[in-house]
Amino acid sequence: MTPAERRASGSLASIYALRMLGLFLVLPVFVMEAKSYPGGDDPWLVGLAMGAYGLTQALLQVPLGLASDRLGRKPVILAGLALFVLGSLVAAWAPSLPWLVAGRAIQGAGAISAAVTALLADLTRDQVRTKSMALVGISIALMFALSLVLAPVLVPHIGLSGLFVLTAALALTGMAVVAWVVPAEPLQHQAQARGGLKEVLANAELLRVDLGVFVLHAVQIAMWMSVPALLNEAGVASAAQWKVYLPAVLGSLVILGGFLFRLERKGHFRAVYLGTIALIVLVQLGFLLSLQAPSVWAVSLLLCLYFVGFNAQEASQPSLASRLAEPRQRGAALGVYNTLMSLGIFAGGSLGGLVVKAWGSAGIFSFSAGLMLVWLVLAWPMQAPSPAASTRR
Repeated sequence: MTPAERRASGSLASIYALRMLGLFLVLPVFVMEAKSYPGGDDPWLVGLAMGAYGLTQALLQVPLGLASDRLGRKPVILAGLALFVLGSLVAAWAPSLPWLVAGRAIQGAGAISAAVTALLADLTRDQVRTKSMALVGISIALMFALSLVLAPVLVPHIGLSGLFVLTAALALTGMAVVAWVVPAEPLQHQAQARGGLKEVLANAELLRVDLGVFVLHAVQIAMWMSVPALLNEAGVASAAQWKVYLPAVLGSLVILGGFLFRLERKGHFRAVYLGTIALIVLVQLGFLLSLQAPSVWAVSLLLCLYFVGFNAQEASQPSLASRLAEPRQRGAALGVYNTLMSLGIFAGGSLGGLVVKAWGSAGIFSFSAGLMLVWLVLAWPMQAPSPAASTRR
């Protein structure tokens, strides 16, 4: 990477990290803490408060992605972070669960993922873009692991409202990074005619990637409805499960940096992409088999392999989407991509709950393996765009 590309990648990954840490911090403690609010005895309201963020985010990813194509990336990112701050403060102040729902919905309205990834694509060359996107994926994985450690420690001292205040502070820091650290948008990009949602929706290769991100995140949410219980059966108490998650995440990052990304640099993008989908299929089958006699070491290994596949896809998918789209359409393409990601999260939670209720953990892992296998079959014909073609665009 050039110094400018390193600066762009690091600063934009830090914006993702600050925002995602704020979101992840509340997840491990939200359900239990929400019970202390007026209306907290209503499971439907608690679930709505959890899901409101994803719903408004899914609705606004495409409009804000299109807006970033027309108005520029930075103004949209700053406006989205400002909405996120506002929603966090409303949630921190919330005197009842309906107000907490409102705060979470406003948080989700700051749907900047498409604009951030589009700006990262604008500021990096094709041959280093996957590495740049990998920094974003790594930042998300690390923030998830960090939240599992920090949330149980912080909430006894500052409560759920204090976590939301901390979330607002993290988003304000992100706004400062956008204003003073992130490089300016390329002038030639600013001068182009922008947009192209119709063309994006007609692009079969882009739709294949969109299907992939939907399945990836649906499986992520669905399987996490059973993994904690599996660890409990293996003898790991809930409060100590971060001791399994953190080494699994860190181990996966070592494997990615030392092996998979090298293969991709040597021209094996398709093999890495399809191979990591197949790896997640095998992991789900491994979880299914481990239900018979759960072992801490076996579950830890499966989690590490899962994070290898998940983080590789987190890095590859937005990079692939940005390379398949015309530069003037990147905001629209990544808006559709991030909408499908949010819908996948929503579907994984809602469908996963139904599957657990009907068939238990065995149903979850079978359901997840089946979804991943369908994705593998549909993704098999994919061809990564050549660097030369993507550079000319």
